[in-house]
Amino acid sequence: MRDLFSDLEDDAREATQDDTLGTFGDALGSIDTLLALLERWVKRGWLRALDRALVVFLHREVPDAPPLLLLAAALASHQLGRGHVCLDLGMTLKAPDLALSLPPEGDDLSDPPPLPSQVLANVTLDDWRAALEYPVLVGDGLGNTPLVKSETGDNTRLYLRRYWQYEQDIRHVLADRLASTNIDAPAIEPLRHALEALFGGSNDIQNDIPNDNPASLDWQKLACALAARSRFAVITGGPGTGKTTTVVKLLALLQALQLGQSENQGENKSGERALRIRLAAPTGKAAARLNESIAKQVENLSLIELAGIAGDKGNGIDLTTLREAIPTEVTTLHRLLGSRPDTRHFRHNADNRLALDVLVIDEASMVDIEMMASLLAALPPRARLILLGDKDQLASVEAGAVLGDLCQRAEGAHYTPAIAAQLNDATGNTLPERYIDADGQPLDQAIAMLRVSHRFDAASGIGQLAQAVNAPLGNNLQPKDKRRAVRQIFDQGYADISRLKLNDSDDPALDRLVIDGNPVGFRNEGRGRRSRDGELPQPTGYRHYLEVLKQQRPPANADLENDRDVFDNWARAVLDAHGRFQVLCALRKGSWGVEGLNQRIASALKRHKLIPFDYGWYPGRPVLVTRNDYSLGLMNGDIGITLAMPNAREPEKPWLPRVAFPSNDGSGRIKWVLPSRLQAVETVFAMTVHKSQGSEFTHTALVLPDAPNPILTRELVYTGITRAKNWFTLVESGRGILDEAVLREVTRVSGLGVIE
Repeated sequence: MRDLFSDLEDDAREATQDDTLGTFGDALGSIDTLLALLERWVKRGWLRALDRALVVFLHREVPDAPPLLLLAAALASHQLGRGHVCLDLGMTLKAPDLALSLPPEGDDLSDPPPLPSQVLANVTLDDWRAALEYPVLVGDGLGNTPLVKSETGDNTRLYLRRYWQYEQDIRHVLADRLASTNIDAPAIEPLRHALEALFGGSNDIQNDIPNDNPASLDWQKLACALAARSRFAVITGGPGTGKTTTVVKLLALLQALQLGQSENQGENKSGERALRIRLAAPTGKAAARLNESIAKQVENLSLIELAGIAGDKGNGIDLTTLREAIPTEVTTLHRLLGSRPDTRHFRHNADNRLALDVLVIDEASMVDIEMMASLLAALPPRARLILLGDKDQLASVEAGAVLGDLCQRAEGAHYTPAIAAQLNDATGNTLPERYIDADGQPLDQAIAMLRVSHRFDAASGIGQLAQAVNAPLGNNLQPKDKRRAVRQIFDQGYADISRLKLNDSDDPALDRLVIDGNPVGFRNEGRGRRSRDGELPQPTGYRHYLEVLKQQRPPANADLENDRDVFDNWARAVLDAHGRFQVLCALRKGSWGVEGLNQRIASALKRHKLIPFDYGWYPGRPVLVTRNDYSLGLMNGDIGITLAMPNAREPEKPWLPRVAFPSNDGSGRIKWVLPSRLQAVETVFAMTVHKSQGSEFTHTALVLPDAPNPILTRELVYTGITRAKNWFTLVESGRGILDEAVLREVTRVSGLGVIE
């Protein structure tokens, strides 16, 4: 397949022949020409208006600033909108066109202005560095210059000051926390007893597995032992590796060790105050999912073995106190910090710390650098911070990939011999030599990676496909080998995955998928698969939830005010049925993006008489909340279904629309909201993969566009695949798109990753 930017480069060459480049040929010698070029980039969608406005502002304040410096400022600003914290000058000169959003969704590629590769064709790294030697605008961190450069060896990065400061704040706070490791660490003996109570003894049941096999170790137990010794810990792992189970046992462990002490006079029978623990997630959807999951885990957690842990005076642990001390309520990060309307600031900050002893953040891959800096500033110095998430998932939409940066070396573990010995003493597990590194960094000693999936086994196509897509390129894996490995997964006849290739946007096969789930695409039409709970139902489409909506509708004489349980039961059934299928896509615009797919799916459902019409607030319309609404208790990512309510008061209107949302507080109640009160929602027959993070669907269909796009990466495909619980369908509308996507990796530029 041709390179992503080949068409753009060809068109640009033609434009050069037509003297287009001549018009902008002096862009680095004249500020007026540079501003005109930036305006052309803005009009094409290659650059944000905000980025050009920054250049205008800097030029107005410092009229003699070199154009090459101002171009660097525009590109550094633009990187923030693309997820990067800064502009790496060397990387930009190697691939200049990647510094812009090329091509934006919907770009017809006609009559393009010159590309960055042409503008920077004769610029060297030394030239750019020399242009940045302008102390009025660029500094090394001291002072208050709007731009900050950071030089490490041959590497030069340019930051907007605020984001440089975020990075420094995170680096310094985490370094302090890592330096305090073992200060509050529990003694080995009570830690070993508590771990045995929660996990059992050493891995006797796995002694038949070779020691160098990851499955031979209890990684959840190791993660708890590692996290218990530090004020900062990261627990990462793919889907089904037991991150939630691990953190619940970790909280029980920490509380048991706390309540077993008797050095201070506290508020409970054990003579010690319980730890104040808070649970949080980046979005309402992620918070709701963790809330439901953790409540079940705590309810089913056996604590009886922990009763024998005693303090200095022989006080046993009161199990009722212990269970009540493990929280199940999860909040959003914005609500935790106390967001202030129309400002980036929070009520809790360095001058008003959070009142807690332990903070657990789930789905930490979605936390951007600004939010992480705010969290760390508001965290009491002695409090523990535990980050939970999948390092390989898509990062935040905003700038920064903090979890990914921190976990760059997680695969190799790199535990020092001293830490490996401590883990062995506490858990009875002996780490293989490949995970031990005498030169391990302090950050390595705070990161635990769960390596065994309990959801996907060798018979799971979803698990095998996710693993093949996620495999990093390197000496042991070349591009052609990875493409072949991904294709072979589909050819091996796994029962839970399907591949649907469409001829064009009007291919009726897409209608069959979204309406009935296209069961014929699966082996034996999806029949005969079993789980621990029995036989799995066949894969479905949207017909299923719409039929549940009609079949379980309350009688016409029912009234929401007097028959609340009847309507709540109906809404729960519809919402549960809706979660059995979801279309995901990469883009927002275009025929294969959210906008085009939502319109097409609604039209198909209307043609099949499953919805009465495909506009407005029709019965069955699913909507996605796109902005937190604290007055309604709805969070970004919440999904609701429009239902037709009886209207006895106005006979001329046979029904009234209400949107039913799950309460997300573990109570199982339903929130009934008037459509007029919903200010930020959109139809969600299709949603972007980014919006799906923190969610899980019984059958997930990932639709790839028909043309290459920079947003198509292995992380996006991996995240889409792992939203599927039982069934996954890959929908391809263009040739070779998957091959290209699995080879393109998200590379977010930042200075995090090595924290001494």
